[in-house]
Amino acid sequence: MQNRPRTDDATNQRPWRLVGPVVVGAAGLNLWALWRISEYERLFLPMLLLALVMVGNGFVMIRIRVRSTNIGTSPTTAIMTVAAALLPAPPLILGTVCGKLLYLLTRRDVDPVKASFNVAKETLCASAATFAATAAGIHPMLLEPHSSFLDVIPGMFAGFLAYTLSDEIISQALFALVTHTSYRQRLAVQASTQVVPRLGLFAVALATIAAYHISEWLLLVLPPLVYAIHLAAANQVRTRQGNEAWQRLAEATDEFNSVDQTAVLYAAVRRAADIFSTDEAEVEIHPPTGGARLVRSNGTQILFDGAPEDAPTAEGFLIPVALESYRGDADLGELRLRWRGHSPVRFTEREQYTLRTFTAALCTAIRNAATFAETQRLADSHARAAAQDPLTRLANRRRLQQHGDEILAAGSGAGVVGVVLIDLNHFKEVNDTLGHAEGDRVLIAVAERLTAAARPGDLVARFGGDEFAVILAGLSAPALAELRAQTMLNALTPPIALDDMRISVEASCGVTTGSGGTIGELLRRADVALYQAKQEGQRIVVYAQSRDTADVGSLTLGGDLARALAEQQFTVHFQPIVDLASGRVIAAEALTRWHHPDRGYLPPDRFLGAIERSGQLAAFADAVLDQALIAVIEWGDAGYPVPVAVNVSPRSLLDPSFPDAVARRLGARGVPSSALVIELTESVTLSKLEVVDDVLAALRDLGIRLALDDFGTGFSSLATLARVPVDELKIDRSFVAAMEASAPGAVVRSTIDLSRSLDLLVVAEGVEREDQRQQLWELGCPAGQGHLFARAMPADRMLAALDRGEGHLAAPLHDTGAVIRMSRSRRARRMSMGGEPQGRERST
Repeated sequence: MQNRPRTDDATNQRPWRLVGPVVVGAAGLNLWALWRISEYERLFLPMLLLALVMVGNGFVMIRIRVRSTNIGTSPTTAIMTVAAALLPAPPLILGTVCGKLLYLLTRRDVDPVKASFNVAKETLCASAATFAATAAGIHPMLLEPHSSFLDVIPGMFAGFLAYTLSDEIISQALFALVTHTSYRQRLAVQASTQVVPRLGLFAVALATIAAYHISEWLLLVLPPLVYAIHLAAANQVRTRQGNEAWQRLAEATDEFNSVDQTAVLYAAVRRAADIFSTDEAEVEIHPPTGGARLVRSNGTQILFDGAPEDAPTAEGFLIPVALESYRGDADLGELRLRWRGHSPVRFTEREQYTLRTFTAALCTAIRNAATFAETQRLADSHARAAAQDPLTRLANRRRLQQHGDEILAAGSGAGVVGVVLIDLNHFKEVNDTLGHAEGDRVLIAVAERLTAAARPGDLVARFGGDEFAVILAGLSAPALAELRAQTMLNALTPPIALDDMRISVEASCGVTTGSGGTIGELLRRADVALYQAKQEGQRIVVYAQSRDTADVGSLTLGGDLARALAEQQFTVHFQPIVDLASGRVIAAEALTRWHHPDRGYLPPDRFLGAIERSGQLAAFADAVLDQALIAVIEWGDAGYPVPVAVNVSPRSLLDPSFPDAVARRLGARGVPSSALVIELTESVTLSKLEVVDDVLAALRDLGIRLALDDFGTGFSSLATLARVPVDELKIDRSFVAAMEASAPGAVVRSTIDLSRSLDLLVVAEGVEREDQRQQLWELGCPAGQGHLFARAMPADRMLAALDRGEGHLAAPLHDTGAVIRMSRSRRARRMSMGGEPQGRERST
């Protein structure tokens, strides 16, 4: 198989430094062949037949376009290998040259430079083949027949090798100059793709000579066979090209699945240059709003991004394609494919179809990105306008919550914060009797009276419908909230004049106060009080915790937190994390329990919510971390350097001071940061707030390892893993327990494989049985924790357990250094589960 690059006479760098020597060298060889041809008069007919074969070879050539250069593929290698065995050098060279010239004369688009180079290159390659064959000891069979077919094989192989190497070296050198690509890289690519087809043609050449030894008439059968083989190779090339093109097109459309316009345009120009083999590709769009935009790329980097009139001038052959909808009724812009030089580039039918598909996908992506951008713009505009109620001009619910959070964040300096929730009684009757227009007038009047009754610093908001809320800031005592609420209700007592009517307005009110927590909790409490006022027919009800049936237990726990921290009622137990193969303890997870004086031991899910709402989270986290570090010191002093993993609350990652608090605690106890692992839940890491990223980065900078707990239970586990720089993954116990089922088993296997590829430690939670341990180890999971090894225990009990087992909590699966050959049934099961291939050995 032969590659013939056809040069472009208008490239930025004309490759004369290669074309000149090739033409001069070939001219010298042709003159030598003409001088010696008289010695081989009886070989004129075979030389003429060789010329005719070369003419026919040109007509069966397969042409492949790469950028603006065409590469021809034909069975020339087999022809030259056979000719080197049959003919001496002079008739072989002249027959090849004559055949090439005759074929080029039949072409209408012959370029003198291209024709000269192609003829000269073929002369050099043919000469290399015949000289190499002669040097290897072969004698031209038409002059001196060989007694055995085996005698000619070494010489034929030498000729084949010389022709192949010279053809590739010259062709790829010129092609690298024309396309401005790496010469070494091009040779490597060609070597990987051309070895098998070239060897196939060498086999055809051997078959030809073998047939010649049997009977000269058998040669008549070989041309159709060679042509059939060549057509099969051609179809394979076209199929491979088509598959590669569709693969690249699929990758491009995947990149178009973005709502960011810049990402879509950058992907479009890069992918277009690659898919359609262009020197440059550019997209110019004309959005409905804003100016036009042009993006240009050479396939590897973005050359320009800005207004079209500012783009540098680009020259070359251009194929423009309008970006229209599938109906052709909306011109979005234009995709332009550009090649250096001005020689026309013609697309095949497959390339034309690929281009239509590509532009259709690009149009959709651009429209989607534009729609999303407009939606975002409208959303931002609405968000800015959303802080105000359009009817009453009061703050709305969103502004109320924002203002409340700001006041509560100010802490004790803002004093006591009160929330008053007011609901108009029987307002529906006003709307039903007088109509909604008159009802709106009543709401406006109520808003004006509440605003007038409020004091500076208070915020009056329409909470929704006929419900209003007031945030009272800077109260010196909680009792003042009820008095202020009474003042506001009194402001609503005078009748409201509506034309010739006077409407009396009655209202109910719920009041609560606080100096911590969240505004959402205060509003909930005010709503509880308002509901009680409505039920009991009272004007004002002040929130009472004892009457809050919704969350009395949680609120009671919240009130006990300060004392619990002071009296060290929170204790930390530790569950070992074990190397599955050896049974050795490699880490421990800290699990907090609250030893409540009245309710006994409480698990974290019973009190973490109360802690997060109480403002005691930082003190709680510090106490838990301190106990964990003390345990690490005790174990280390006993000769067991076991790291400890500590879970953190989602709210801790929203606190910028959290990394400094951890660093201070590590320094105070003298524990290295490598002995601490921070475990994150997916609900935490799903947050895309910058403060979370900053806190995680600060923890990593301290040298603390991060682990992602309960991996696979979140709805975007992979997205989380791509964004958060974790060191460990923990498989949730629910998947381990149901590992025999297909879906959970697939999650376990994929998580282990993913961890291996990302070089992460993977720990399986909830290992309860020995068969689970064995199965996890066979799948490649290195570590696990669960009741099979130990339940959570105090630090001293864990130290005793370590002493009993000398650092081990389970017997090793196999003897140290043993090589395990899995049974045939076990190997078959591992293959069905996606494990290691049969015959794989594993040592522990």
